[in-house]
Amino acid sequence: MKTIKGPGLFLAQFVGPQAPFDSFGAITAWAADCGYLGVQVPSGAEALIDLDLAATSTTYCDDLKGQANGLAITELSAHIQGQLVAVHPAFDEAFDGFAPATLRGNPTARQAWAVDQMRKTIDASANLGLDRMAAFSGALAWPYFYPWPQRPAGLVEAAFDELAARWRPILDHADSRGVDICFEIHPGEDLHDGVTFEMFLDRLDQHPRAKMLYDPSHYLLQQLDYLENLDIYADRIGMVHVKDAEFNPTGRQGVYGGFQPWAQRAGRFRSLGDGQVDFGAIFSKLAVMGFDGWAVVEWECAIKHPEDGAREGAAFVRDHIIRVTDRAFDDFADGGADMEANRRMLGLSR
Repeated sequence: MKTIKGPGLFLAQFVGPQAPFDSFGAITAWAADCGYLGVQVPSGAEALIDLDLAATSTTYCDDLKGQANGLAITELSAHIQGQLVAVHPAFDEAFDGFAPATLRGNPTARQAWAVDQMRKTIDASANLGLDRMAAFSGALAWPYFYPWPQRPAGLVEAAFDELAARWRPILDHADSRGVDICFEIHPGEDLHDGVTFEMFLDRLDQHPRAKMLYDPSHYLLQQLDYLENLDIYADRIGMVHVKDAEFNPTGRQGVYGGFQPWAQRAGRFRSLGDGQVDFGAIFSKLAVMGFDGWAVVEWECAIKHPEDGAREGAAFVRDHIIRVTDRAFDDFADGGADMEANRRMLGLSR
């Protein structure tokens, strides 16, 4: 058993042009004031980190850590760049906005940039002394997730073959630097549940650096058993996002959401404590299974103000982290024993 580290805060939803969210020193001071002990940093956020320098200079990384106002850098995130490692042509224009303007309209150059960004995030993680990072897998098969029209035989298999082929050299580089890539299991990605994660792993020969980022909100919204998921994948879960959600189906809409905006969907993300996720059970399982990472708040909610959600989230995680015991609760009743006593109690010493 282990006491989970935390609370941490994912900064992607907060970084912006207004103070205190416009620089690493200012945003970490704000996060510390909210009660956080660490921050997860999006590696593509130029206001927070110079990825080129971080990938090549341990001196820069040491300086960056020194600007964190006493907070730990829990992990780097390359969600946006990972998304661009594999993009189905139907989403080309939509995802072009994730890449530099000079690469838009050029999927081949955009993908090469994304792979380079992934490698740099791996190197930066190692230079920061981190052993894991976050990413999306990207998607080639996602437009076909519902089997209508009937999927041609081999279509999904071909998509996963290609996805694994694109990620294998990235994962091999991660292995050379001692860094796990934790793929967030997320709708819109080809890795969106346990089955698809296993399909990916099988094509990678169970690559040791391919791990999961566990976020129960995404599981609740697809009605997946998020507690059993912890039992099944305990050895593969490398990161945790603490995010709440609720699912309230009606006679008009269910899991698919009817193309409605977030506030009107049957399934929607909520600020911590406002949704339906059983975090008491989750934190108990994480403690018992010996999860050695951070409990990182990813704040997303269509109703509550983000700054209120951030402050409430720090307290929520702090109150849910279990400080594991160093002794059995019934030690007071220990009568002492030895092997001879044990044999006598079993009637074996006569």
